[in-house]
Amino acid sequence: MSNEEQFQLFFQISGRLFSEAKRGLHTIAEVMDLYPQEFIATIGYPAEAVEPFKHAFRAAWGKTHTLVPNAEQMLQTLHAKGYRLFAASNSFGHLQRSRLEHAGILHYFEDTYISMDIGYDKPDIRFYQEALRRANLQPSEVLMIGDSMTTDVLGAQAAGIDALFFDRQRDNLLALIQDL
Repeated sequence: MSNEEQFQLFFQISGRLFSEAKRGLHTIAEVMDLYPQEFIATIGYPAEAVEPFKHAFRAAWGKTHTLVPNAEQMLQTLHAKGYRLFAASNSFGHLQRSRLEHAGILHYFEDTYISMDIGYDKPDIRFYQEALRRANLQPSEVLMIGDSMTTDVLGAQAAGIDALFFDRQRDNLLALIQDL
């Protein structure tokens, strides 16, 4: 199997598992253990390769980032208007903070709320309740902007938080916030 085929297989497996997690079939912690196991088994490597692969992948992933167009400009605009900004993600805290730092945008966020640190995955209402508690905010003081209808928008709304869906394929971030 070529490197390109392995790359495609890896993203097919991890994409399916993360999609299943969004539907509540797995926790993020389970996904982070399942995808290396399934990938290593599928390509025929011995089971002993799972742990080294998992550690190497996580180290590399923490250094990657892809900013959607206008993401930094949106953060600059909201920050300049005095909005308090927080990041909320289903993942490992150190990996997400590393990715935000490598993208050059971590400094815009007052804090990060990450599922593995909080103990609950979005859309679990307890994730949002704990993030609100830590930020010392009421649901009426928050607007969640997210790219997942299930985990971001519906989860936030279940917690009494207004939410705005960002469609990565169609929306312009700056246009979304122009009335804020």
